[in-house]
Amino acid sequence: MIYALCLILIVIGLYAVVTKKNVVKIVIGLAIAEYGINLLLILIGYRKDGWAPIVSPDMDPAAFAASSVDPIPQALVLTSIVISLGVLALMVALCIRLYERYGTFDVTEMRRLRG
Repeated sequence: MIYALCLILIVIGLYAVVTKKNVVKIVIGLAIAEYGINLLLILIGYRKDGWAPIVSPDMDPAAFAASSVDPIPQALVLTSIVISLGVLALMVALCIRLYERYGTFDVTEMRRLRG
């Protein structure tokens, strides 16, 4: 069920990127899709009643492997958040420069003004 909600977030973001003509709405759609992907990665690494993968000498390796949480998706999401923050800052700066140049956020109007 929760995986379907992640998929809905991703689809909403991709819909905004593909269909919208406003540059700001495209940036917001891309951010929504990134949040959906990050949530999906976190859910992939989740295990109910799992614990942190810290091994002690008195633990049974088979029981440890069956109930520990995978830390790799969490590390990937942290990296993804940092990268998406940089990409979002770049896209906002690009939107500001486009508005300064053309006076509009509409992509079709920018193409018409460019000639």
